[in-house]
Amino acid sequence: MTPILTPADVGSYWLASTGDDLTPRAPLSGDETVDVAILGGGFSGLWTAWFLLQADPSLSIAIVERQFCGFGGSGRNGGWCSPRFPINPAALTRRFGAETARAILFAQQAMVDEVGRICEQEGIDAHFNPVGVLTLARSAAQLPSLQHSYDAYAKLGMADVCELLDAGQAHEAVHATEVHGALRLRVGGTIHPGRLVRGLARALERRGVRIYEGTEVIQTSAGMQPALVTAGGTIRARRAVLLAGEAFLTGLPDYRRRLIPMASTIMLTAPLTADQWDQVGWAGGECLSSYVHTTNYLTRTADGRILFGSRGAPYRYGSDMSETALRENANFGWIRDRLLEWWPSLDGVDFTHQWAGYLGVPRDWLPTVHFDSNRRIGHAYGYTGHGVITSAISARALAGLVTGVAPDPQAPYLREQAPNWEVEPLRWAGIRYVQNAFLRMDLAETAGKTPPLDAPLATFLGEP
Repeated sequence: MTPILTPADVGSYWLASTGDDLTPRAPLSGDETVDVAILGGGFSGLWTAWFLLQADPSLSIAIVERQFCGFGGSGRNGGWCSPRFPINPAALTRRFGAETARAILFAQQAMVDEVGRICEQEGIDAHFNPVGVLTLARSAAQLPSLQHSYDAYAKLGMADVCELLDAGQAHEAVHATEVHGALRLRVGGTIHPGRLVRGLARALERRGVRIYEGTEVIQTSAGMQPALVTAGGTIRARRAVLLAGEAFLTGLPDYRRRLIPMASTIMLTAPLTADQWDQVGWAGGECLSSYVHTTNYLTRTADGRILFGSRGAPYRYGSDMSETALRENANFGWIRDRLLEWWPSLDGVDFTHQWAGYLGVPRDWLPTVHFDSNRRIGHAYGYTGHGVITSAISARALAGLVTGVAPDPQAPYLREQAPNWEVEPLRWAGIRYVQNAFLRMDLAETAGKTPPLDAPLATFLGEP
């Protein structure tokens, strides 16, 4: 059985600052029957329960969580309430056509507003701040990517949701080094994900949802009365068993190759002084990132800290998700160096929290939502690090499939399963190669050197 951990074991600032009683809920002890049983107490599972009750308030629902609500990516992410979809607008258009791409992006944007409305309605003080998204070009080599992103929105007739900033305008917004331009998305914002996930769990309990923590599912069964089997008892479902474990679904045999667990690493500074913020700029507090291959994401917290997220631990053979290895191999030193590269004036700043976590990546980067009405088993997974909003979109679709409130049938993520990743050791070798190549590409760009000869191959293999 998996050891039961505490929020303190995770190290996430979001969990440490919820203002919530983090005493674990009681585990399942005995058998019971409900209308819908859900595996997973993160955003996927909680949002699914929320939208099920919006469609049919009479449903009885139980949620089974192996650790505690918010243990996974829901309590360890970067604090973005972003309208971005796992697949960028240009790739969405290329793969599914302009009409579908527009529909997906507008749905993501609308869900940002919906999350803010739900927080207000339910009294969840999740620090929701609709400040938009700002992506910097921090080298001349990144300018074509900036223009390409803007053009993709413009070709979809969505130029009004974004704007290009030249070097001067971008530097006025953020006083970082090497700012050559930026793309601003007007929709999106920051949020305290720990407060959101814990507040959403409490809102569901007020509506009668039963949540069991510290309860590991050891078997699932399908059929006329599907079930979640745990060491403490079995929950049978009259209508559906729904699997919402995101990256942790890879622990189930049927899902082992449908996702890979990729790690991301985060560090958080102490609150900055007013003088330090004057030097940093970033007065708008937008979700902040740049056009790098190894990914970075920055958040200005409500109490004046800088969160910097970037490379995680390298992919582990067999999709292993060791918590110990995650902490020991996370690239905290890399992040510290990147922060000082952006703002050398912050040399000596204190870091109060550091953590890492896993996110689920499908082979084609497209989320999957499916419900088999004959087997009465459903699932939603594959958000590739965009889970705060994409999980809600997917959960609403899954709830609709269960209750008969049909989602858009043209949505490409409504499919039985994601394509499988390669078998080991091919999977390990390929992913490690792409991770290494992206790092070499970013280091070469930072140093003003020619990209590695294998850059086109790595880009082809590693991006949707």
